[in-house]
Amino acid sequence: MLEELKTRVEEKHVLINGIRSEIGRIIVGQRNLIDALLMGLFMKGHVLIEGVPGLAKTSAVMALAATVQAQFKRIQFTPDLLPADLIGTEVFRPQANDFTIKKGPIFHNIILADEINRAPSKVQSALLEAMQERQVTIGGTTFPLEDPFLVLATQNPIEQEGTYPLPEAQIDRFMLKVIIDYPDKAEEKEIMKRVGFQNESSVQAVITPDQINQIAALMRAVYVDEKLHDYIVDVVFATRNPKDYHIDIADYIQYGASPRATIFLSLAARAQAFLQGRAYVTPQDVKTVAPLVLRHRIILSYEAEAEDITTDEIIEHVFDSVVVP
Repeated sequence: MLEELKTRVEEKHVLINGIRSEIGRIIVGQRNLIDALLMGLFMKGHVLIEGVPGLAKTSAVMALAATVQAQFKRIQFTPDLLPADLIGTEVFRPQANDFTIKKGPIFHNIILADEINRAPSKVQSALLEAMQERQVTIGGTTFPLEDPFLVLATQNPIEQEGTYPLPEAQIDRFMLKVIIDYPDKAEEKEIMKRVGFQNESSVQAVITPDQINQIAALMRAVYVDEKLHDYIVDVVFATRNPKDYHIDIADYIQYGASPRATIFLSLAARAQAFLQGRAYVTPQDVKTVAPLVLRHRIILSYEAEAEDITTDEIIEHVFDSVVVP
């Protein structure tokens, strides 16, 4: 059974390399970001990307969307954005003396929510229904969204003027949160040589929605040992009750990770194994994806913020203490 699964993974993994190759025409480096976007695409989990301006957050999302034969829409979030600008509204037709529905840009397969934290709470609430229920309500009528439906959101961590903190309920809907950093010297040199000095590269569509669904089903079939299921649960529970695992970080955690963390950590570990061309999950897969899944689900206490302790450091303490199967 595992051998058959391994063969199928190897066959479909060719498509992954094709997507990476196409994105590489536009994006230099950023392998962690690209892999996180692929996890979100195939596991149909929304992704929040955080980084300072100029790190190709928007370009990476647009390049990924271009590799998929699906509808893509970029929405620039601004303080004056209204829910109707996102989901659509009812429009009165004087000739017919009735109302018709004008659908908004949310009715696309892949949505780039650029600078998502610039929109006010009413817009965030409208987006929340779309992200969680994969449907929107306009004038009392509910409309299902396209399949696949994926929100890839970006936010700037350093500019606070004109921004609104995302509600915790909405942040929890994001399967992954990716924090990207500056490129290294070799990558930055390549970026410098490409931009403005080479012909513009274009990305070709290499995968269809049907193939996405096929790979998604295959990823969910990746083998996870029962001991690894216990390991994932222990990791999540250690963020809620660290004293039970003899981890001295309880004063730094106000709230531990939600049950969604357990679900998404299992899914992301399977996706990580698949992206590496394997049909089974290892403890290292869990460790690799854990910061992506947990960093936005652990609510730090005042003491942690006062001592400048980050959620990534908390996650590191957890993995140093929880026994690996």
